[in-house]
Amino acid sequence: MTKFSDLNLDPKVLKAIEDAGYETPTPIQEGAIPPALQGRDVLGIAQTGTGKTASFTLPMITLLAKGRARARMPRSLVLCPTRELAAQVAENFDTYTKYMKLTKALLIGGVSFKEQEQLIDRGVDVLIATPGRLLDHFERGKLLLTGVQIMVVDEADRMLDMGFIPDIERIFSLTPFTRQTLFFSATMAPEIERITNTFLSAPERIEVARQATTSENIKQGVVMFKGSRRDREGTEKRNLLRALIDAEGEKCKNAIIFCNRKTDVDIVAKSLKKYGYDAAPIHGDLDQSQRMRTLDGFRDGSLRFLVASDVAARGLDIPDVSHVFNFDVPGHAEDYVHRIGRTGRAGKKGTTLMICTPRDEKAFDAIERLVQQEIPRIDNPLGDKPAAKADDDEKGKDEGKPRSARSRSKKPDRDQPEAKAEKPAEKEQQAQPAPQKPERKDDKPKSDRSRGGRGRDDKVVGMGDHLPSFIALSFDERRTG
Repeated sequence: MTKFSDLNLDPKVLKAIEDAGYETPTPIQEGAIPPALQGRDVLGIAQTGTGKTASFTLPMITLLAKGRARARMPRSLVLCPTRELAAQVAENFDTYTKYMKLTKALLIGGVSFKEQEQLIDRGVDVLIATPGRLLDHFERGKLLLTGVQIMVVDEADRMLDMGFIPDIERIFSLTPFTRQTLFFSATMAPEIERITNTFLSAPERIEVARQATTSENIKQGVVMFKGSRRDREGTEKRNLLRALIDAEGEKCKNAIIFCNRKTDVDIVAKSLKKYGYDAAPIHGDLDQSQRMRTLDGFRDGSLRFLVASDVAARGLDIPDVSHVFNFDVPGHAEDYVHRIGRTGRAGKKGTTLMICTPRDEKAFDAIERLVQQEIPRIDNPLGDKPAAKADDDEKGKDEGKPRSARSRSKKPDRDQPEAKAEKPAEKEQQAQPAPQKPERKDDKPKSDRSRGGRGRDDKVVGMGDHLPSFIALSFDERRTG
């Protein structure tokens, strides 16, 4: 069995690895580290949770052990799709460089430009960044990429999904042609393959698992759910989610709950908190400091449920997640692989459950085709109860509405007290004008009779007493003319 000591890594790096408690490399690490140490380009394809981060950080640290960085000219560059993943990579560098004097800078959004510029001005060996913030610094004239010796693109398929490919191509053009490139992805879309063919030179391809496979350590399941009514579907789905969590019982130590939209992330998190579940949201619209506090709370166990969007949770290394709940079926089949890869990491067991509505069935079929297996169907733990429970929720919502708004959707209750039943009649009586007494022709004021001598009879045959006076005058005029 291969050990880290067999991979020609720097002795100080090996000591840091030993302190971290690792002895044996994962397949992707075993395949990627030797060619990376030889200075070759590497194309790594592996499912999430297999240790891709260490497969490029360890050889980078060894190669950068000799040399010194210059101001505004980093020696290496690591590109990540999200702030959280970039921060995670930075933590890995801190772990493995504890016995070495290498400097790093983290360029992500939500942090002051000034603080980042101060780090760049001193000179850094490793620059870890998201594409947008990196280009912001470059356009400000605060950064030069002509000194980059090693360039890493992590989670390349997620870069594609987020629309970063034009930025990646531009960044490649700003770095030296002689750089070494390490390119890692969980899946290989045609666009990703085009980029690797363009910017990588005779790469060593390491594929440790079939593309877009799911770990055997993960128990999967899906509930085929149909709401009683379209306007109640969201409420009933949230009821079902809570039932699934309760059904898992103590086995569900913690969980990440994925939603497709940021608005649903907030709604689901708020709903769970309302019903006593310890939950917090994380998505791209939240302040960076708040996102980091939420992640830290989830990592240290003070937060049980993390409700997340794909962007926020992609690539996060949280080693002990027992469950993943897909509140929504992901629109891209590859995202399913990444979502459930948050559990069952490092050889541990994990469980993932998904809620699929009729309009999600097309996306669900695409997932089963991608992973090349049938996801087991499980029974709805609520049976026929979701609709009834949704009625209670809707009733609670109606309590805050004006009386007139509720009366449109509900028929009057025959069992209400008589006093309440009489109110609509009273209201209708007030709305109608009081019947006028018939006036005698002689009693009419002279000012009205002076308009051509018109008057009106006491009654109009065939009409009610509520007949407007102008109609009566017209009849009267014809008869007397």
